[in-house]
Amino acid sequence: MEKENIKTLGELKKAGYISKSIKEELRDNLKEKIRNNEASFKGIHGYDYTVIPELERAILSRHNINLLGLRGQAKTRLARLMVGLLDEWMPVVEGSEVNDDPLKPISRYAKELIKEKADDTPVSWVHRDERFFEKLATPDVTVADLIGDVDPIKAANLRLSYADDRVIHFGMIPRANRSIFVINELPDLQARIQVALFNILQEGDIQIRGFKLRLPLDMQFVFTANPEDYTNRGSIVTPLKDRIGSQILTHYPESIEVAKTITAQEAQLDERQKELVYVPEVAKDLLEQISFEARDSEFIDHKSGVSARMSITAYENLLSAAERRALKNKEEETLLRFSDFLGVIPAITGKVELVYEGEQEGAAFVALQLIGDATKSLFPNYFPKIEKLQRPDETTPYDNLIEWFFESSGFELPDDISEKEYKEKLDSITPLENLIKKYQSDLPEKDRYFMKEFLLWALVEHKKLSKQRFSKGLQFKDLYGSYISGL
Repeated sequence: MEKENIKTLGELKKAGYISKSIKEELRDNLKEKIRNNEASFKGIHGYDYTVIPELERAILSRHNINLLGLRGQAKTRLARLMVGLLDEWMPVVEGSEVNDDPLKPISRYAKELIKEKADDTPVSWVHRDERFFEKLATPDVTVADLIGDVDPIKAANLRLSYADDRVIHFGMIPRANRSIFVINELPDLQARIQVALFNILQEGDIQIRGFKLRLPLDMQFVFTANPEDYTNRGSIVTPLKDRIGSQILTHYPESIEVAKTITAQEAQLDERQKELVYVPEVAKDLLEQISFEARDSEFIDHKSGVSARMSITAYENLLSAAERRALKNKEEETLLRFSDFLGVIPAITGKVELVYEGEQEGAAFVALQLIGDATKSLFPNYFPKIEKLQRPDETTPYDNLIEWFFESSGFELPDDISEKEYKEKLDSITPLENLIKKYQSDLPEKDRYFMKEFLLWALVEHKKLSKQRFSKGLQFKDLYGSYISGL
């Protein structure tokens, strides 16, 4: 519809405009996308066979929706992407506070204006991006905030009695008429405020103070809730839950590949960082594996969840650690190092809720253990598995490497050494190079040095080598050599 040529109600009627509810609008546009095999929720990964089909069925059913899941599961993102299923432009009666449909006005203002001006009633247009309203549920939210209240200043200025409905100041929900309205963290909303939503969801009207005001609002409600809130802070009252058509459970990424895609899409990196730091695929896998380990860790509260934001912020920290080193060494490019993973500890400690045992150990210890557990989990993907128990006379592929450390006085790898020194130090461990050639012969040259460090860290985690932190970096030693040499 050519909105530029339509400025009045008469012109809108001539153009053949037909009113339809927001739920019908969403439904019609979704049907079109499904017929054309278009993605209805672009930029959402890992939900193709779980959440998105359920969400599409809810929209086709014209339901109000509750997205239930732990933090960092793209609940709010899904709600915001629903805006893309609205018509691009929507006509409203010009000056209306509640987005009155010119063909179906609901407010006193719009009805009186149309009665007075008929087909000359001015019409304005609202873009779909302006039809999304969001409110975070907090204990201080009032009925007046959401629904509305009597405005004594308006009454005084207009010289109206409090019995006149023109003294009403509308809240967020009436002002979001014909729009998508999202209430985040619904259980945090006080029960008495949740009760105020009953009529809107069922009959589509609102009641303010003692007025006989019935505004049949046209809304698409989307609620988000965290199961943790049900025990810690509040709950969704049963009659309100009964009025929400579909409750959809969200989840965390089920594979490292999906998690990597999300992290790459969401991480806030500038082009300079991307060009400066080379990140091997195994490093990206390791970063995501840390989140998978955290979700199973005995030190972390599973009910609280481990947000996808942990991997995103950790990735940003990881590249910043490498960037800082390159800047100090005045280098134009650098390879990501395993030691850079020590720089992601602040991103991990800030994103996980520890249980009592975790608090006893300390957040930094737990973060280091997650990095170690992730290394152990990924190790068999690249090298022969190290068995926990083995016979004394049994040989392993790692014997030569362990013997090298036994015979040396220790291998130091400072954090901030230059790229040239870093490569020379790792190349000096001949058995390490032989293992890479034997088991990772197809590995790109740029990935080899990270893989060498990965192998050393994995042997430490499997109790084949020891690792110590000193002020400028790390020292790797044979597990028993230093003890024997001391004797």
